[in-house]
Amino acid sequence: MKRMGSSNVLIVGLRGLGVEIGTNIIAKNIALAGVKSLTLFDPAPAAISDLSSQFFLTPEDVGKPRAEVTAPRVAELNAYTPVSVLPGQSLTEDLEKLKGFQIVVLTSTTLKDQKLIAEFCHENGIYVVIADTFGLFGYIFTDFGKNFTVGDATGENPLTGIVAGINEEGLVSALDDTRHGFEDGDYVTFTEVRGMEALNNSEPRKVTVKGPFTFSIGDVSGLGTYQSGGRYTQVKMPKFIDFQPFSEQLKKPELVISDFAKFDRPAQIHLGVQALHLFAETHKNQLPRPHHEGDAKEVIALVQKFAGEGEEKVEIDEKLIRELSYQARGDLSPMAAFFGGLAAQEVLKAVSGKFNPIVQWMYFDSLESLPTTIKRSEELCAPRNSRYDGQIAVFGQEFQDKLANINEFLVGAGAIGCEMLKNWAMIGLSTGPGGQITVTDMDQIEKSNLNRQFLFRTTDVGKLKSDCAAAAVQAMNPDLKGKITALKERVGADSEHIFNEDFWAKLDGVTNALDNVDARTYVDRRCVFFRKPLLESGTLGTKGNTQVIIPRLTESYSSSHDPPEKSFPMCTLRSFPNQIQHTIAWARDIFESLFAGPPEVVNQYLTQPGYIERTLKQGGSEKQTLENLRDFLVTEKPLSFDDCIVWARHQFEKYYNNAIQQLLFNFPRDSVTASGAPFWSGPKRAPTPLKFDSKNDTHLAYIIAAANLHAFNYNIKNPGVDKDHYRKVTDDMIIPEFTPSSGVKIQADDNEEPEAQPTSFDDNEEINKLVSSLPDPKTLAGFKLEPVEFEKDDDTNHHIDFITAASNLRAENYEIEPADRHNTKFIAGKIIPAIATTTALVTGLVILELYKVIDNNQDIERYKNGFINLALPFFGFSEPIASPKTKYNGPNGEVVLDKLWDRFEIEDVTLQEFLDHFKKQGLEIVMVSSGVSLLYASFYPPAKVKDRLPMKMSKLIAEISRKPIPDHQKSVIIEIHPETPDGEEVEAPYVMLKLDK
Repeated sequence: MKRMGSSNVLIVGLRGLGVEIGTNIIAKNIALAGVKSLTLFDPAPAAISDLSSQFFLTPEDVGKPRAEVTAPRVAELNAYTPVSVLPGQSLTEDLEKLKGFQIVVLTSTTLKDQKLIAEFCHENGIYVVIADTFGLFGYIFTDFGKNFTVGDATGENPLTGIVAGINEEGLVSALDDTRHGFEDGDYVTFTEVRGMEALNNSEPRKVTVKGPFTFSIGDVSGLGTYQSGGRYTQVKMPKFIDFQPFSEQLKKPELVISDFAKFDRPAQIHLGVQALHLFAETHKNQLPRPHHEGDAKEVIALVQKFAGEGEEKVEIDEKLIRELSYQARGDLSPMAAFFGGLAAQEVLKAVSGKFNPIVQWMYFDSLESLPTTIKRSEELCAPRNSRYDGQIAVFGQEFQDKLANINEFLVGAGAIGCEMLKNWAMIGLSTGPGGQITVTDMDQIEKSNLNRQFLFRTTDVGKLKSDCAAAAVQAMNPDLKGKITALKERVGADSEHIFNEDFWAKLDGVTNALDNVDARTYVDRRCVFFRKPLLESGTLGTKGNTQVIIPRLTESYSSSHDPPEKSFPMCTLRSFPNQIQHTIAWARDIFESLFAGPPEVVNQYLTQPGYIERTLKQGGSEKQTLENLRDFLVTEKPLSFDDCIVWARHQFEKYYNNAIQQLLFNFPRDSVTASGAPFWSGPKRAPTPLKFDSKNDTHLAYIIAAANLHAFNYNIKNPGVDKDHYRKVTDDMIIPEFTPSSGVKIQADDNEEPEAQPTSFDDNEEINKLVSSLPDPKTLAGFKLEPVEFEKDDDTNHHIDFITAASNLRAENYEIEPADRHNTKFIAGKIIPAIATTTALVTGLVILELYKVIDNNQDIERYKNGFINLALPFFGFSEPIASPKTKYNGPNGEVVLDKLWDRFEIEDVTLQEFLDHFKKQGLEIVMVSSGVSLLYASFYPPAKVKDRLPMKMSKLIAEISRKPIPDHQKSVIIEIHPETPDGEEVEAPYVMLKLDK
């Protein structure tokens, strides 16, 4: 990162794309990552059409130099990085001034200027990124000079694992259940190898893969004979790239394919963009007019001329080039977001040497986003002196009017939600008389949100995200005033009285900006039920994905599932950790078992009559429950903060001394397995008990965090004690000597059956003793404990402090390299840092799909699901998977049903009428259910069926479920299991019972 700290970045051109790179993206990423300075250059006066995508401009700025009015607003994003304006009217008049910059980014510049500047930069070792958009077309070019060094090509964590063996030919075997994951040409280093000690921390060795569990490291003769142990770790070796100058690449471009379904387009668009520049040179620097046929013919002729002169033959699609000419003056916010995110990531790569850069051109288009149900013409696409002229130039005024009257629901106002709202403001979504945006987010703004959720400022900390985001975008586009409703409710089953059927009926579409699967799944199910289109997206570091869900056309979000998250075997966590991830996961579990679970149990005991009786009937863990109650209410109940310190010291002894002594008692260091092999080998590392030392920073950090969390449970205030006080209390304690017990069973292997838990606690005397030790809940009226709810982002709550100390102490037990607080927080919080470049790019892709949704396009081939990884870089697009269909032979022939989106709708009839209704459609109903309640089954006794047949369906549901149907609910879902008259089972969709409300 030293390169970043000494990098001065120049951004040229501050229309939509330039400001995305220079402010919305670079200022949020590069400035916050610590570049030395950011300089802006664009002396051109702002035009009203710039407001199509330049979110820092206002109507009052029209006519003023773009850089001057933009710079102070960029500077607000980061107080630590100087932002300035480069004076002058032309860069090419004095190229020497560029020598003060390490990277130059060019947008909205002529081809002539690009050639001059790029050549100068290449000769002087200055990195160059060039990017531009023309309506639904765009491109990026990079030149990072000769011998550019990439220190980490992928950004993934190095592969690591445990050595099972190394033979004399240098063949390394990994443990049988662990694939090494290497590829030929990777490099690896070793630690903790016994026998071949010379391998430990030696120079990285090149890998040749021999199988999923074996790889060769070459000649190991003279290094001794392998005995046991060892860890291998991948070493990221630098790679070197030679970039060619812009002028050479212009003639013979090296292209990165963004969409393999359009494999032949980049070469044509490459010539088309050059034709646009040449057209402008001969037309007073004016690009072709929107949808102007005469201008388009001139551009097509230029492209055909270029194609005939080039070294490689390029087949020209005149329809493609005509669209490029039609849209040349188009300026779309989502395209600026897409290429802004992409270009900003390339700048980050240039100044950091991390991740593979684009080499050297990438073209992208989204012509599928053009409307098919609304016509376009020169008249409809002509400028209106409107802030939306850049979009009208591409889609026409009729489409703009339709877009302005959309009713859209945004779920979430975090990183993606902020970007989504900003883009919606730029495109004018819901700004018309019939338009409305509803955004909901239950979270408040935290300081840690500010660097990736750019609608928020320091003054917003503590306020609701939805309120602040709505206010920010209304300031960006005053047309949105009165058009955004900001809510703070979570979208879930408990808020269906708010997000009721009337609410959903008014919506035209839904956009998710959520960060967890459960919430996404719930919203997805509601969209399917109400048949609303849903736009899904997500990011994971440099990775991002988008999914479009269209009623009666595509599958839904819930139709497919990600593979389950990798988890650690419990045996490994409890007794045999071998990497820091194990100790952090263990510490996270201990956190819950000390500060969250027991207080919940205590509160249930104090507030729920009959709690003990129910606990004893459940069996299994009743002893642990009763002991927790005794400890937290009697034997370990603190009366002062010092009592909490004493408790924390005992916990240290329990986990880091006593438990380790017991483990070594069960499995001494010289233990062998049944086969005669050393027990402590392979993944099992023999631990060492810790002796508490109050002068040890980690030991004391554990005591401080544990004491404060225990005090929080009991609402005991910390009187402001210092570290010396913690030391005095713990040093004055007398800790009893621990003696291991021979009756303790410890699971030695993940395949070994764990110690059986008794199904009931048979020792009545011990049960009675525990129960009788508990105070009567009536004597503690009003008393309650405060369970700790894990929160990773509050640096004052001791949560991450405890997990860091607890994990590192366990790492010390097992001689595992510890992790600092920062890395522990990322692992314990399962955090993948949100990168604004990815967020911006993904949001751009979502808006490109939104155009299609608004057009109500029913051609599944025009929709795109996107998968990107900016680190590689990789771009993949595919058609959505079609929703599943089913069919059966009805009375009037074959009936085809969409299993996801179709449903039967029926009024609130009797059960008899319900069955008769489906019989007329050729379906014999075998079973009818609603939720977990079985309403009817063909195998029911005749008397039961007879009683139910005359009952209204709603009454039957309420009676059998023993729950009344909520007043706000206007329909109920009923599942049916039908057969055809000849006994063929039919996979039928659900039934929606419409209630008389």
